[in-house]
Amino acid sequence: MNTTPLISARGLRKQFGAVFAARDITIDIHPQTVSGLIGTNGAGKTTFVNMLTGYLKPDQGTIVFSGQDITGREPRHITQLGIARSFQIPQLFTSLTALENVEIALNVARQPLSRAADMLKQFGLSDFADSIAGTLPEGVRKLLDISLAMVANPKVLLLDEPTSGVASDEKFAVMDRVMAVVRDAGVTVLFVEHDMDIVRRYSDRVLAFYDGSVLANGTPDEVLRDAKVREYIIGEPLALQAQGDTHA
Repeated sequence: MNTTPLISARGLRKQFGAVFAARDITIDIHPQTVSGLIGTNGAGKTTFVNMLTGYLKPDQGTIVFSGQDITGREPRHITQLGIARSFQIPQLFTSLTALENVEIALNVARQPLSRAADMLKQFGLSDFADSIAGTLPEGVRKLLDISLAMVANPKVLLLDEPTSGVASDEKFAVMDRVMAVVRDAGVTVLFVEHDMDIVRRYSDRVLAFYDGSVLANGTPDEVLRDAKVREYIIGEPLALQAQGDTHA
């Protein structure tokens, strides 16, 4: 693994009134890794992602991306540098076809429109090219939204709950497709997710957020076995943990 971080966040703090959404967050993200971000609602995951992408400016701390200080820069500039994101609710032109959505994204990114069909093919969406985006199944909508984030060939892709709303029997197929595309392109991935099966299966590292801080940072096995993570995030009381460990 490249020992030089692609993203280096130091001492990030963000406060809304009396509420600390981020407390001294210090994280390194290395190139071509997949990091899962977990935590209960309000733990600070989305605040961290929003600071990385310029949607929020930290009150304190710095963010360095690929050797450049991007702290507080505008989202458009950060996107141009190579950080892209998708959203929990797909951001699509619902009255247009899948192909037209990709063509618009390519046009905004100043990329050749001739790439549109290939982008759909990469994400397994060729059969939906002429389908109206608003009529697509949720899993297909998620893939289309992520394909739009990939049109500018980013170095980093941030995914906000990529399997939320997706049928349980489709979620692994969606993630398999996404991971195949990003790994082939050498893209670094951070994804926010509540499904621990997804986190365990696809993450190289897991960052567990709690009360605006990073509670644990390590491999999926290390983090998901951590007693505080199991209690505060997964919701497994200590008494049940002890019983489970006894019978393990």
